[in-house]
Amino acid sequence: MTSHDQHVESADGTRLVVRRLGAGDPVVLVHGSGGGLHSWATVTDDLAHDHEVWMPARRGYGPSDVPPGPKSFAEETADLTAVIAAARQPSGKPVHLVGASYGATLALHTTSADPRDVRSLAVFEPPLFAAGAEVAPMLDEYRAAFERDDAGAMAAALNGVTRVPAEIVAAFAAAAGDRTPDPVEARRSAIGWLHDLEALAGDSTDIARWSSITVPTLVLSGADTWEPMPTTTHALAATIPAARHVIWPGQSHFATMTAPALVADALRQFFTEISATQPRPRVAETATARPVSPSSAPGPARWSG
Repeated sequence: MTSHDQHVESADGTRLVVRRLGAGDPVVLVHGSGGGLHSWATVTDDLAHDHEVWMPARRGYGPSDVPPGPKSFAEETADLTAVIAAARQPSGKPVHLVGASYGATLALHTTSADPRDVRSLAVFEPPLFAAGAEVAPMLDEYRAAFERDDAGAMAAALNGVTRVPAEIVAAFAAAAGDRTPDPVEARRSAIGWLHDLEALAGDSTDIARWSSITVPTLVLSGADTWEPMPTTTHALAATIPAARHVIWPGQSHFATMTAPALVADALRQFFTEISATQPRPRVAETATARPVSPSSAPGPARWSG
C-alpha cells in the first residue's frame, strides 16, 4: 500500500511531517518516545485496509522540526490539534485518536484540551507515573550525557525514568549482541528523548485530571508490563467515565511491535463499535494473545516508540 508524506504546520510555525495512507474513517496514530514515522508501520499495514491513517513524527523527532528550546505538552497539544484538523479536513469526519506510551499521554492532553474533532480515544500504557519533580534530576543526567555523546549514560538515565526491570534490560542487551545502532538514527532518537523528558519534567502525575475526558475511550495494556505501569493504567481506566479497559495476557509495553495484528484488531473492533453504538460501560476485559519473550521485541528496553 502506497503512503505519502505531507507537512502540517502547528500554531507556532513548527513544521510536522505526517505519513498518510489508506482510505476510510480517519485515524491519527501518535508514537512514543524514541519513535518516529516508522513506529506504527506494522499496525498500519493492517489498519489502513479500511481506514485513512495519519502518523505524525512528533516535534523533536526528525524529519519534523526540532524545537530551539525546551518542549512542553502545551506545545505538543497544539501540534497534535493541527494534525487532527488536517486529518478531519478531507472527509469532514472527526478522528479516532490513538497513542502509545508517551504518545498516549499526549493524546490524553489533547483530548482533554480540545475534544471537538476527536471521535474516540485509544491509549496504550501512558507512563503517567513518570512526570514532574521526580523526572527533573534524570533529565539533567540525560542532558549532560547527551552533550558528551555518552550512549551508556543516556541509557542509564532513561532506564531510571522508565523503571524497566534489570532482567529485561539484560535480555535486550543479549538479544542485540554485537549489533551497532545506526548513528544517524541513534542521534535522531536521542534528540527526541531529550525533548520528551523536558515535557515530562514539566507535567504532573495527577490522574484525576483525566476525568474530564468524555469521548468513548479504550485503555489498552499488557498483563506482563512492569510496575508501576499496571497500577497507573488501571487508575486511568477507572477515572475516565467512558473508558473500557482491555488487558492482553502474554504482552508487555512492546505489544505494538511484538503483536501488531492484536493491536490492529482491537482498534478496528473499537472503531466499529463506536460507529454502531453508544459508548459501552467501563469494564475490565482479558483478551487472548500469544506470549512473547523479551528477546523477540526489537529495539532498546525502554518505552515503545
